[in-house]
Amino acid sequence: MPINRSPPSQQLQLLTTPSSIPHCTSEPNLSSQTDIEQPNVTLRQKHSRSLFATKRRYLTKMPLQIRRNQCTSFLRDNLLTLLTVIGVLSGTLLGWGLRASGIEWSRRDVMYFQYPGELFLRMLKCLIVPLLVSSIVSAIGSLDLSLSGKVGLRAIIYYMTTTICAVMLGIALVTTIKPGNDPEAYAQPNITKKLITKDTLTSDTLLDLIRNVFPENIAQATIASYRTRLVYDQNDTKAIKGHLETYKIEGNYQSGSNVLGLVCFSIVLGITLGKMGEQSRPLQDFFHALSEAMMIITGWVIWLSPLGVFFLITAKIMEIDSFAELVGRLGLYFMTVLLGLFIHGFGTLSILFILATKKLPCRYIAKMGQVMATAFGTASSSATMPITIGCCDEMGLDPRITRFVIPIGATINMDGTALYEAVAAIFIAQLRKVDMSFGKIIAVSVTATAASIGAAGIPQAGLVTMVMVLDTVNLPAEDVSIILAVDWLLDRFRTTINVVCDALGAIIVTSLSQGDIEKTRALHNDRELAAAHELTELEKGEH
Repeated sequence: MPINRSPPSQQLQLLTTPSSIPHCTSEPNLSSQTDIEQPNVTLRQKHSRSLFATKRRYLTKMPLQIRRNQCTSFLRDNLLTLLTVIGVLSGTLLGWGLRASGIEWSRRDVMYFQYPGELFLRMLKCLIVPLLVSSIVSAIGSLDLSLSGKVGLRAIIYYMTTTICAVMLGIALVTTIKPGNDPEAYAQPNITKKLITKDTLTSDTLLDLIRNVFPENIAQATIASYRTRLVYDQNDTKAIKGHLETYKIEGNYQSGSNVLGLVCFSIVLGITLGKMGEQSRPLQDFFHALSEAMMIITGWVIWLSPLGVFFLITAKIMEIDSFAELVGRLGLYFMTVLLGLFIHGFGTLSILFILATKKLPCRYIAKMGQVMATAFGTASSSATMPITIGCCDEMGLDPRITRFVIPIGATINMDGTALYEAVAAIFIAQLRKVDMSFGKIIAVSVTATAASIGAAGIPQAGLVTMVMVLDTVNLPAEDVSIILAVDWLLDRFRTTINVVCDALGAIIVTSLSQGDIEKTRALHNDRELAAAHELTELEKGEH
């Protein structure tokens, strides 16, 4: 019998062709086959099975190697994110373990636990001012003037839209769920309230917001913000105790960078350098180099984020007085805010993203793990700003747009804060049985939006802006103490939503501006070709 020396693939093809396999219209009758045919069929089946088995082993071996390479690549690319998430979970477990140990931890003990995390937070905050100024100046200076105007307008429209959507969502949830309809649960005698005194009016806070946009000293704006205080003067015959309108008006500076003023100054400086052309090239190169240097330093600092977040979370959980009591009193309010943040972060923002880019946001959000973990650990969108810019750079976005849009978003875009303040104000009104008419709800909406936009420019932003919203519905300032017990945890969730909104905004603005960027690039190339042609003609004329 001749031996078939054709390749196995051809043998497999021959064995699987219709001519090589008997055609059966019904079940085969094995009893009617001869003794010679049965061994041939058996050998053919065995040979066919061995070929199929060989090919199957070959095909299953390749995907296994590919999967191994993919897993290795995934771990290498997301190692820092995984370590940061592990830091958050480990800090949470250690915090609960230390609380359950039965040992009474003093404030100094908590400070010792928090100390490494505090150092990490100080490193990040140290980068905010130089990175913010250099990023905005270099980004606007390198963009065409008309393009920078369009990019800025699109960013502001996006941030205002998301903030208004967040406020409306928060009001809809709190008026539907009504978490404050059981005031007895919150009127327990063992609840201690911190005395919160009000030393300013809502109008003064709004005026301070505008004052801080135009700082009188740019160097002072890096370390302090202006704030109006109302002081009772006993020697003033016109002053009536308890009536703030009659108090003496004093203006002073409080520690904390005036971020709004720095952003405004940086935008104006960037536009000016862009109009100056080649004369401003040395200064533009300086700010560009400074921005790149800050990003390199950020790349070094963020490798400390797993440890920093670990100690920050551990210390914060150790500070909780009674988690069971906290959940029992404020559980429904807490879940209302959390539900609103979740719907806004993964519902509203996703819909806006799909409408603007015609793409699903899942792939981009999956790459923001490091940003979200750091935001949750630090509870500061400004401190997370360098990491947000780095994340957008890794996603391949235009660095000129990200360095322009992200600092503005970290300053004025506080969707989570706006939603939280709207829910908190109406929740406290429900506790106090204050009738919330449609006009008051509109007032809360406008005030919460304005307060969230100006939060970065106001010292002690969380307390001041919350008092400002409460004043809109004539609620006492000391009622803020009712919700302070869960504010530390909600602050971390709303900060996470804020930074996700900033990053998605950078992607949306980049997508919407892609056509303008191409037109500007083509126009710039045409100008360079025209200049080169003119230079060539001049050289020919000289010869």
